[in-house]
Amino acid sequence: MPYSAYAQLSGAAAQPVQLDGVGGLSLAPQLVEHPSTPGEPPAVFGLGASSTGTIDQNLRLKGDAQLRRGASVVKADVIHYNVDTDTADAYGNVHLVNDGNVFIGPNAHLQVGATEGMMTMPKYHFNLTNGSGHGTRIDLLDDQRETIYDGTYTTCQCVAHPSWYFKSSRLDLDNSAGEGVVHNGVLFFEGMPLFASPWISFPLNGERQSGLLPPTFQVSSTNGVDISVPIYFNLAPNYDLTLTPRLMTSRGAMLTTNYRYLTPTYAGQMSVAYLPHDEITDTTRYSISYQHKQTLGDGFAVYANYNRVSDANVLSDLGSVNSFTLGTQTIFQQEAGVTYNHGPWSVLTRVQNWQSFTTGVPYNRAPEIDAKYTQYNVAGFDFGADANATRFTIPVANSTEGDRLTFDPYVSYPIERPGWSVTPKFQWHFASYDLSSIGSGAPVGQPKTFSFNVPTLSLDSKAVFERNVSLFGVNMIQTLEPRLYYVYTPYRNQTFAPIFDTAPLDFGLDEMFTDNAFVGGDRVADMNRITAAVTTRFLDSASGEELARFVLGQEYYFSAPQVTMPYNTLPTVGPANLIEGASLNIGDNMSIQQAVEYNQSSDEFTQAEAGIGWKPGDGKVINAAYIYTAANATFGNGTISQVLLSGQWPLTRRLSGVGLIDYDTKAHQLISGLIGMQYSSDCWAVSLALEKYVFPTDTLTPTTGTRVLMQLQLNGLARIDNGLLQQFKASVPGYTTTPAPVPQSPFSNYP
Repeated sequence: MPYSAYAQLSGAAAQPVQLDGVGGLSLAPQLVEHPSTPGEPPAVFGLGASSTGTIDQNLRLKGDAQLRRGASVVKADVIHYNVDTDTADAYGNVHLVNDGNVFIGPNAHLQVGATEGMMTMPKYHFNLTNGSGHGTRIDLLDDQRETIYDGTYTTCQCVAHPSWYFKSSRLDLDNSAGEGVVHNGVLFFEGMPLFASPWISFPLNGERQSGLLPPTFQVSSTNGVDISVPIYFNLAPNYDLTLTPRLMTSRGAMLTTNYRYLTPTYAGQMSVAYLPHDEITDTTRYSISYQHKQTLGDGFAVYANYNRVSDANVLSDLGSVNSFTLGTQTIFQQEAGVTYNHGPWSVLTRVQNWQSFTTGVPYNRAPEIDAKYTQYNVAGFDFGADANATRFTIPVANSTEGDRLTFDPYVSYPIERPGWSVTPKFQWHFASYDLSSIGSGAPVGQPKTFSFNVPTLSLDSKAVFERNVSLFGVNMIQTLEPRLYYVYTPYRNQTFAPIFDTAPLDFGLDEMFTDNAFVGGDRVADMNRITAAVTTRFLDSASGEELARFVLGQEYYFSAPQVTMPYNTLPTVGPANLIEGASLNIGDNMSIQQAVEYNQSSDEFTQAEAGIGWKPGDGKVINAAYIYTAANATFGNGTISQVLLSGQWPLTRRLSGVGLIDYDTKAHQLISGLIGMQYSSDCWAVSLALEKYVFPTDTLTPTTGTRVLMQLQLNGLARIDNGLLQQFKASVPGYTTTPAPVPQSPFSNYP
């Protein structure tokens, strides 16, 4: 059995087994270090074909000579050991083993107890880091530090012809600090020099270390040849900095900085990307992103979130230097605030601005104060209130601006019993406006000051029934969970209320059980509606795991709503939206999901989704999905009909393939796609992909581009999942990477 397995034993399995009774021999299931008594040096054992010397002075071992002290072993043809000075001179086929680290050379001079000394023409191997190499001389400074002259370093198993290695005039290795430093070094890959520097630092373990991160390389139809070389600075255990120089042959040189910090009371990060001169647009381009959160104590906290770009297409044109996932964003948030949370109180004070590149510019909040109060089970009642005061401004000429005050109290009386519950609830929405300006699009006769009140009454009832069933030879628990929800809100004229922060609610199963068809404080939908739904689930009786779920929900309107918004379609009297959904978990590696939304008022399917995922093991996953959305104003009155296929699969023992297809079945064209491969060797990996991507323009026709992506990663020099691996993860749900090798036991090379 491998020693690494022995090192994991614990409890009774790790205890010695007595063989010869009390005081006799014992069989130990694993090697264990037994520290010496403080003040007493460990014993030194000498072995050899012949030995001569003076008691307590010196010892000469010849022929398969060995000198053992604790976990250290010196083996050679001849060993001279001086007891007084604790020094040893070894000649011929010298092997030094300490804590699993092995040094081999023709001769060595050692301070045995301190693990100090030197060896000529050494070959070495570090057990825990899997690092190997050779040199003209090695100085052992102590049991953790070594200096190698005119030597090499690699983590490849094939030491004679490694795939990659460092060659340097001097190599300092500090295993306690987990750092290696190359002086006047050259990095070779497959015999070709890749990089040279007078000073290079790299990690010897999994801890963070300053130095170069794996570079990324791509060739794109918009940026040309694109190379990024991240440089990581481990400034302290709680903050770091990454500088990424980037060269694009079609656009120019770019620099990105990413600074992160973390303390017990505050944390945040700042990223700045700067392109002094874009040769395509003939402009200076940049992006700034800053996030900060800090706890002040006694329930108080502050935060900031600042984002700004030079133009709308920065993210889509330049992407991200730390991730190849392209961004599509047209509004950028700039917000700072103070929060207070204590007991039933929750208070937010903030200022929020937007940088927008769309025609529908959001309103700024300058400022906003929101206070919530909530109490539960006071004589059986739940009650609370939300008060909000906001000043709305917008950087668009001839627009409506002003102050809004809203107050939303509620009270409910939940009646909960085993297997069922009923919750009546009453709430009130009060809104008051004081407008400082009225835009040209306002209704005729728009007043500057006005208010409205809207009451809402709802009744929510649920039940859960269970029974034991047996299907396909599996004992299951089947549940039947009906739910009935009624809401009544009388009509109140809200025509004069401007649209500051309100939008129609996205429809889904959860939204069927809400009391308002809008989000925001400017509209409250009049409703006389009942919603009925039933859910049935099948649970594994032994594990409780959900094996299947089926849902059916239906809305019915007793009166036609009148409160509306632009591009908002109102339901009519009678049955409205019908939702059906199902999910199946087949075994441990396959899941199927499906959902359909049907509008009975307009007699059409409005949304449909279906998907299947199969993951038989790590590195093996196949996904397929279909998405349909009927034409509506939100999507530019265009129908969405897409098929998405993605997967990861091993092609050989070391080679795996990755792919993504996003196909528009209505336009009969490929929207986006990616096909790639990843080759993983014992000490290096290379990823290669061809991608077609889409980014927005000011025209109705989106612009597409293609690019070739490549990333080389040398294990042991730097092992991070950035660049192309991030793109694979974003494209393929369930994508997994090769795990890092587990360090072996210090006794793995104990002779």
